[in-house]
Amino acid sequence: MTPTIVLPLMVGGLYAAGVYLLLDRSLTRVLLGFLLLGNATNLLLLSAGGPAGLAPILGYSDAEEINDPLPQALILTAIVITFGVAAFVLAIIHRSWRLVREEVVGTDEEDRRVAARRAPDADELDPDDLAPDDRIAGHADSLAGDAEELADDVDLPAGSSR
Repeated sequence: MTPTIVLPLMVGGLYAAGVYLLLDRSLTRVLLGFLLLGNATNLLLLSAGGPAGLAPILGYSDAEEINDPLPQALILTAIVITFGVAAFVLAIIHRSWRLVREEVVGTDEEDRRVAARRAPDADELDPDDLAPDDRIAGHADSLAGDAEELADDVDLPAGSSR
């Protein structure tokens, strides 16, 4: 069997169309894009499995003629995962339609405000500058009066050894 360019082009086209649909704000298009990505993955696994062969039943045929069952198992797993995620996205679409009568994700101004805010990095924070209640557990000042409560002594029965 000679390799063709058809399967790689189909896989690439399905991946391109799926990614394009995933980048839209419409949840229905996101679902269709995800389904295209799932089908492209299945086709990729099928084409990577090699040429068709005989059934892998013990003693039925020679080892060189047996088909590899691993790609088929991976495709079945990918189908189940795609179905589960598609059902979840359909539930989100249904919920969005019931709440706001549209399934297009809008722009949230609060998200834009939070994204524009500059937060200090962890390297810029000094625990000594924080209020004692806001300091991390285990800071030197937070353990000052709790030494008796943090004692590690445990009463073990006599004769027990660890």
